[in-house]
Amino acid sequence: MSFRRLRPFAVPVLAFVVPVLAAASAAGQAPKTPWGDPDIQGIWSSSGATPMERPDRYQGREFLTDEEVAEIRGETDARDQRLLQANAQRTQAGGNVGAYNNFWMERGARTNRTSMIVDPPDGRYPALTPAGEVARNSRPRGDDTWGDRHIWERCVTRGGMPNAMFPRSYNNNMQVFQSPGQVVMLLEQVHELRVVPLDDRPFPPQHVGQWNGISRGRFEGDTLVVETKNFDSRVSALQPWSVFSSHDGSGGGLTLVERFTRTGPDSLEYEVEVSDTEMYTRPWTVSYPFWRSNDLMYEYACHEGNIGMEGILSGGRADDAAEAAAAAKK
Repeated sequence: MSFRRLRPFAVPVLAFVVPVLAAASAAGQAPKTPWGDPDIQGIWSSSGATPMERPDRYQGREFLTDEEVAEIRGETDARDQRLLQANAQRTQAGGNVGAYNNFWMERGARTNRTSMIVDPPDGRYPALTPAGEVARNSRPRGDDTWGDRHIWERCVTRGGMPNAMFPRSYNNNMQVFQSPGQVVMLLEQVHELRVVPLDDRPFPPQHVGQWNGISRGRFEGDTLVVETKNFDSRVSALQPWSVFSSHDGSGGGLTLVERFTRTGPDSLEYEVEVSDTEMYTRPWTVSYPFWRSNDLMYEYACHEGNIGMEGILSGGRADDAAEAAAAAKK
């Protein structure tokens, strides 16, 4: 979770000072680094307020009007204020305790898109393959060992790519660094680091994989294009939360093509085409903006505070003991 709301009292573990970039020229070109590449450095924040899939009421419409966006933002702000006043300082025990209350959420602002999915044109995920249908309807969540739990629950990764880039309810921040021949992206949630070489080096053999894949990039005009493949076999692009198991994934067929384009001094458009032949019958594309942030990057100390895993496994052992006691009475 983010501690930005407590910022006056917090000492950030990780903070970077980034020079303010020059504004784009009158010709609309992106600012350049000293070595001539388009400059996309800085801290950027995205928003999960726009739905991934297009709601039924907006079918046939790709964009909202300015008036509709203003109305939605106003309703969201009013709701958040009500929730903050009602439960920001209150925790109730018993029953379903839910997740973090509204105090910790950073949902961001609604854009004028009716969905973040821009292809297929209807703003919906394409049809699943037979394997995708099986995966969607089976969520194995055992508690015999930590290995039964999802890689996100274990604080290993936010599910791998493309999930690691998608905005959720908080910590939707990314810091970009550039040097000649490389772009590095630090993702705040789960503190994941992506290193993108810009030279012509080949991909390693398919059996050499990583949670977020292996990336190769290039600049096409003002756009950084990143191709990523060689994913660990346990990573899945199945949405909305991937296959919630640490054992099944999209396999070696998952490939991503991302595009990062400066659209203004304080805006960056992100687009990713997901080709997942294991789970989906056709590729799909998501697009949404990042906005420049003047806030700090914070350490996402997930492993250090992951008492949820302890509780899950302790609960499993308690169930085992109860079952053994019941069997002994028979």
